[in-house]
Formats: sequence, C-alpha cells, structure tokens
Amino acid sequence: MTRFRLEPRDEYPHQAGPERNFNESVYSNAFDGTTGLGGWMRIGNRPNEGHAELSVCLYLPDGRIACQFQRPAIDGNTGFHAGGLGVEVLEPLRGIRMDYDGELLLLPGPEPLRDPPTMIATATRVEGAVQWRHEGVSPVHGGMPIGPRQRTAYGRRFSLAHFNQHTRVTGTVRVGGQSWSFDGYGWRDHSWGPRHWQNVHWYRLFIVAFGPDRGFMLLKITDGRGKTLRTGVLLVDGEYEEVVDLDVVTSWGRSREPQAVSIGVRTARRREIITGRVVCTAPLRNRRRERGIVLESRIAESMTDFEWNGRVARGMTEYIERIEDGALAGYPL
Repeated sequence: MTRFRLEPRDEYPHQAGPERNFNESVYSNAFDGTTGLGGWMRIGNRPNEGHAELSVCLYLPDGRIACQFQRPAIDGNTGFHAGGLGVEVLEPLRGIRMDYDGELLLLPGPEPLRDPPTMIATATRVEGAVQWRHEGVSPVHGGMPIGPRQRTAYGRRFSLAHFNQHTRVTGTVRVGGQSWSFDGYGWRDHSWGPRHWQNVHWYRLFIVAFGPDRGFMLLKITDGRGKTLRTGVLLVDGEYEEVVDLDVVTSWGRSREPQAVSIGVRTARRREIITGRVVCTAPLRNRRRERGIVLESRIAESMTDFEWNGRVARGMTEYIERIEDGALAGYPL
C-alpha cells in the first residue's frame, strides 16, 4: 500500500534538515497549444549551502530558447523567492502562481547550451517576464513517506518528500519586445530533502496534460546496481490511476538525445500505448566536486508532442543520467 502524509502546510517551506545538501524546490511547466509557446521554471532552495538554484527555460514558437540559470544567495529556507523568480501559494494543494521578472538569455536554438561559458559570454540579453497561474485539474499526488521503508518515486537521496499535480495554466509571457497571453495546461511539483543530482543514476520522465480530464506522469528510474522502478500515474476523467508497469523505447539522435519515444503503460484498469515526438531539447548538465573528483550528469529537457488514443498535446520529456568515463549511464536504453 502506498502511504504518504500530505497536509496544506506542505505547500510552504519546511524546516531544513541537517544535511548540507538539503534541498526544497518548486517546479512547474506549461504549454499553450494555440501559440506553441511552452517551458518550465524551477527554484530550489539550498539553505545550508547559502544559495538557491534558479532555472527558467522557454521554448519560443519560432524555435528560439529564452533561458536563465543562476545560483542567487538566500538566507534560510523561509520562502521561494530569489533572483527574480518567486512562488505564491494561492490555495494550498489547489493552486500556485509562479512568476519570473528579470534578464533572459535569448538563443537562436538549443546548440549554445552545449557550451555554457561561451553562451553566457556571447548570448543576446533581454528583459523578460513570466506570470503563470496554476490551478489544479487533478488530485495532488504523493507527499512525505510514512515509515522508513516506504518506497519513494525518485529515491530518498534525491527527493525524500515529493508531491505533484496536473494544472491549467493562464498568464502572460514577455521576452524582449515580444509578449504572449498564455492559456494552456501543465504540471507542478514540490519536493524537499537531501539532493545531489548525481544520486540519480539514470531516469526517463514524461509529463503532459491533454486537457482538464487526461494526462500522465510516467517515470522509469534505475539505480547504480541496475534495479529499476517503473511508476507514475495516468490522469483519466480527472482521477489518477497508479501505474503498475511501463516500458519505454527511445529513438535517439546524433547527439545521443531522445528524438521519439514509445511507451507501454499498464494500470489496474487499462493498458495503453503512448507515443511522443521531441520538438526541441535543451541539453543541460550539472557538475559538482566530491573528494577531488568531478561528478557530472546530463539533463536533457525536451519539449515533446505526445499522442494518446487520438489526442495530441505538448508536454515534457526529461532524461537524466550520470556521465561515467565519458559515457551516459542509461544510453541507449
């Protein structure tokens, strides 16, 4: 039996644990099917390290990317506001507002992201603003595990407590002199506990909302010993069905990034085949030094068009894997 504790107060910052790498983060993504605009934002507080992780990544309709990545200083874990990115709880477990106001790096496409120092030095810089209001169209899923042996989706060393929700998203986006009204669907999550990105050996994550009645969050995650967890939910008529099994087949591009996927999913009520076609991948990475050794992970953030039983919608594919001796831990699986 899945047992988690989740209360309205869990929408707000928690007392930081003693671990130096304690992290509490809020993430959201959103996609507007009319304009073709989409993207994601994340703020991750690391109060015991004295900074937050700030990420903004917008996939513009013409193929350009507008983004920002920073580590603004913070003092404690008292709120989700740093570097121009902020989260406001509108109604606990029902809705939030996530806004960004500040400078964006405007890129002609994803290629400059492969060389961050050059990108930072040469990218066109523009002022931007994102205002997204997320209203839940599904139940909230997850929470704090009850008991020391309760299995968690991402593993206790990456996301001890975690909850998520499919949402309708409205608002505005401005990038330099261009602006868009936003009316679409997306997903949000909130997690807290110790985290190093390299604690994920490799995983494949798929997220989309086709509307207020249908969507999914599907995750296949494998640890360094080769043990694999297949988990997630299908959203059907506004209710979640827990995934009991799933399989993923990936078609890869020349840069060893996903181009297309086929996913077989089983719940207690149904068996489904879902396909996805990657529209644009932001190739990111995370590095840290431990005992004199550089540990690195590749994080491929791909805006993806999914098809499920004749319905098509835009969402996210996220592939994370350790880089070991120059090789991607999960490739080509």
